[in-house]
Amino acid sequence: MAVITSLSQLDPQGTYSYADYLSWRFDQALEIIRGKIFPMSGPSRTHQKISWKLSGLFFNHFNNQPCEAYAAPFDVRLYNRTKSLKADRDIYTVVQPDLCIICDLEKLDERGCLGAPDLVVEILSPGNAAREMKIKRELYGESGVQEYWIVDPARETLTRYNLEEGGTYGRPLIFVSDETVPSVVFPDLKLDLGELFAGVGEGS
Repeated sequence: MAVITSLSQLDPQGTYSYADYLSWRFDQALEIIRGKIFPMSGPSRTHQKISWKLSGLFFNHFNNQPCEAYAAPFDVRLYNRTKSLKADRDIYTVVQPDLCIICDLEKLDERGCLGAPDLVVEILSPGNAAREMKIKRELYGESGVQEYWIVDPARETLTRYNLEEGGTYGRPLIFVSDETVPSVVFPDLKLDLGELFAGVGEGS
């Protein structure tokens, strides 16, 4: 089998597993969602500023709690809870959320996280909005992510989804720039959007 050293060697219409992902030898960042490859572009300065602020919030909040926070690049392997055997060859989704919180530390290994984080945050950019809003929303719901935040720097909003008993997300709540976002999964965690968005567009 030929060694894959370039993204151009992959078939955009092909189906790939996490085992395939581990064998590739190139630096281009990508995600695999239900077996399909999704190349990733580098984050903007605005994106990085927001990620840095959220990382600080999560560090301060979870520093003395039995949960861990991670920022991209960090591989999260997801599987359909009713179908997958969890072996590398049976996992067809590996994503790199902008930030995530994991409280079941048994899910963590040296390669990242196997299974659903408790909270996932994705920061929108012009190239990823459709993917985060639709494809990843469905993916995170079916994988068991309890809470999903979508941060939109352009509109200065945060959309919060929470998993319902049937295993799907209910109607989202949208918070605007002068509001404080409370987490449902972590009741003591609150995010002031005014502070989050302050100055992030300057010089970007």
